[in-house]
Order: sequence, then C-alpha cells, then structure tokens
Amino acid sequence: MTLRVKHFFFAILSIAILSACGGGSPTEIAPPTVAPSHTPLPPPTMIPTPDTPLAILVLPAELDKASSDLYQKTVYDLALQSGFRFQVRNALTSADLTDPTLKVVIVFPPDPGLVSLAPTAPGVQFLAVNIPNLTAGGNLSVLAGDSQVELPAFLAGYILSMLVEEYHIGMVIPKDNGDAQRAYNAFVNGKTYYCGLCRTFYIDPIGYPQFIEIPADEKTASYGAYANVLINDRDVDALYIYSSVANDEFLSYVGTQGVLLIGTSMPVPRPGGWVATISPDTIKAIQTAWPTLSAGQGGINVQSPLGLADVDPSLLTPGRLRLAQETLDSLLAGRILTGTP
Repeated sequence: MTLRVKHFFFAILSIAILSACGGGSPTEIAPPTVAPSHTPLPPPTMIPTPDTPLAILVLPAELDKASSDLYQKTVYDLALQSGFRFQVRNALTSADLTDPTLKVVIVFPPDPGLVSLAPTAPGVQFLAVNIPNLTAGGNLSVLAGDSQVELPAFLAGYILSMLVEEYHIGMVIPKDNGDAQRAYNAFVNGKTYYCGLCRTFYIDPIGYPQFIEIPADEKTASYGAYANVLINDRDVDALYIYSSVANDEFLSYVGTQGVLLIGTSMPVPRPGGWVATISPDTIKAIQTAWPTLSAGQGGINVQSPLGLADVDPSLLTPGRLRLAQETLDSLLAGRILTGTP
C-alpha cells in the first residue's frame, strides 16, 4: 500500500472518530418549566347594605390634618372590624340622627348640643371626647381628660431626673391647692424612683427637687417671675409646671430661659427645651370604649390612659424613652405607687 493510500485511510478514520465524539448537530434543550406562583386572593370587602349599621365621627374642620387623619383611621378601622359603615362630619344636627341604621356617634369639640341631641335618638350611642361640662348617662358616654394628678407628676420627676446633672429639677404649683401638693409629692417620688438615694458629687445645701407656689390672686402675666426664682436663684435646670397654672403664654416664656420643660399640654409653637407631653391617650380610650358603644351600651365615663407625645428624640433618646415608657406602663398597671418613695 502506497503512502498516499495510507494517508487517505487515516483521514477517513479521523473523520469517523470525530463524528462519534459528538460532532453531530447540537441538541436543543427545552427551558425549564416554571410553576405558576400562587397569588392569594384579596380579603373579602364588606359590601354595605341598607341595613348595615352606621358610625359617624364628628371632627372640627379646623383640626390639624395629622390629628384628623389619625382619628378618622382609628374609627374607620374599628367600624370596619365590627361590620359598620363609617362617615365623617364637621358638624352634627338633628337631621343627621334620622338614619335608622345609625348606631354610634363620636363627637369632638365644639359641643353641638349633645345634652339635647342625645335623647332624641335613644337607639344611638354617643361618645363626647374631651367636651367639658357633660355628665355621662342614658345613651351619652363621656371621655374626659385624666383627672389623675399624681401619675403625670411622678413620671415628670422621673424623666427630668435622667436628663439634668445633679437632679436640679423643680416644679411650679398653685398655692394652697391640695391636689397640687400631692402632685409635688409624687414628683419628688418620681425623682427618687429614678436615682435612689440620689447622691451628688457636690454637697448642695439647697436640695432638689425645688418648688414654688403661685398665689391664686396673682396675675398670669407675673407667673414668669416665679419661674425665674427657681431658674436663677435656685439653679433649677428642668421644670414641670402644674396644669392649672401652665397657660400657653407662661410655658412659652419659660421656654426662652434655657431650661428643659415637660407638661400635660404643649403650646403651639413648641417652646424651647420641651422634652415631651404627658397627656391622655385619646386613641386608646376610643378603642377601649368602642366594644361597649357598638354593642348598644353606654352612659359611661371613659378614662383616658396616659401616653407620651411630642417627644424630642434629641433629649429623650430611644434608650431613655424606653425607660420612661416602661415606668409609665408600670404606673398604669399599678405596680408603682406614686405616694411613697
């Protein structure tokens, strides 16, 4: 066999080997099949009928948007959970009470005349929210501000003690007022609850907390002078002002004096140094009252639990706020007594 023939057979053999090793046309691979994902069905939406009970929330048109939105959402959620329809009004008249499906009306100030309106709709439960001079009874329930004076004073003493050095805190109270004196005692106990024996680095002959009394016949324009006695003469760095003397003008003035402030109602605009507001939690109170009202029962006094609002996070930082909230929760649960150290 000649060399040329050998080369020919070698070339044929090479082609055969390459073909056996996968030299054929490529096989198309089908893409993986993706199983369709399960999309949950939306929750069923209540479809109102002519017989669906109705709840009305009455809010003043001038209420700030944030508060208005919060109250509307609160009552809307409660109504939805109970299978009620929900409407909002800026005023309430006798014509609004003619709907036979109306079951609950929650009213914010100003008072539309609930004393006369409520008896005309005996099948409706009314809740007056922070409207003064109303008495619960019949189908009228009353949510009033917290009358407890010791609890917010105790918490104020606790919070201010954690914020200023050497516990230089003080309180302004009306003179010859038994409730205010009990509040000051609770304020002292709040400070003690926070710091125990409250040992200080310097021996201080003054002693803290300090307080000053404002006579009942004193002009409100002169209140600032009393605060200045505490701030300038007694070196107080943080103040809690009793509610009956804590008018907006007074609080705003104190806010210009470089001290920290805490109170039960914050003026607008916000005073300088305002730490937080210890105020009734209206949202929780409405949520608590709703089951009774929606069940057709009423004529009760609804107590607002206290809450912390208007918190300045640069002063009451998250860790301090947690301690304050834990203390407030214990106060509300009765695990802390305000009248004893």
